[in-house]
Amino acid sequence: MIDQSAPARPAQLWHLLGFVAINVVVSGFGGLLTATSIDSWYPALAKPSFNPPDWIFGPVWSILYLLMAVAAWRVWRVAGWNEGRISLSLYFGQLALNLLWSALFFGLRQPAWALADCLLLLALIIVTGVLFWRRDRLAGILFVPYTAWVGFAALLNGAIVALN
Repeated sequence: MIDQSAPARPAQLWHLLGFVAINVVVSGFGGLLTATSIDSWYPALAKPSFNPPDWIFGPVWSILYLLMAVAAWRVWRVAGWNEGRISLSLYFGQLALNLLWSALFFGLRQPAWALADCLLLLALIIVTGVLFWRRDRLAGILFVPYTAWVGFAALLNGAIVALN
C-alpha cells in the first residue's frame, strides 16, 4: 500500500530521477576507479575459466544500477523516508560498499581486501533485498539479479585471489 502522505506524481518522478542520478554518480566514480587498472594491471591477472569477457561488465552493471534505483524508489514511495529509514539506509550503505569494492580491487589493486568487501556487500544486499521485499514485493524482486551478480562477482573475485 502506498503511503497516502507520499508526494504527488510529478514529485515522485523527480525522486525516481534522483535515485537514478545517485546510482549514476556511484557508477561513474566506480568506472573512474576501474579505469586506473583495466588496461594495465587487470589483464595481467590470472583469471578462472568462467571469467566473462570484459565487454559484459558495463552493460550488466548499467542494468543493475537502474534496477536498484527503481527498487529503492519503490520502497521510498511505499514507506517514505521515515518508515523506510532502515531499508533505505542499508540501500545507501550497500552502494558505498559497492563503490569501495572498485577502490579496493582496481584502485588499490588489492583483490583480497576487495573479496572481504564483496562478501560484506553481498550480505548487506541480501538483507536490503529482504527488507525491500517486505515493503514492496517488486522492489525485492528487482534486487534478485543484483544479488545473483554480486554472488557471482564474489566467486570470481575469490578465484582471482586464489590464482594470484
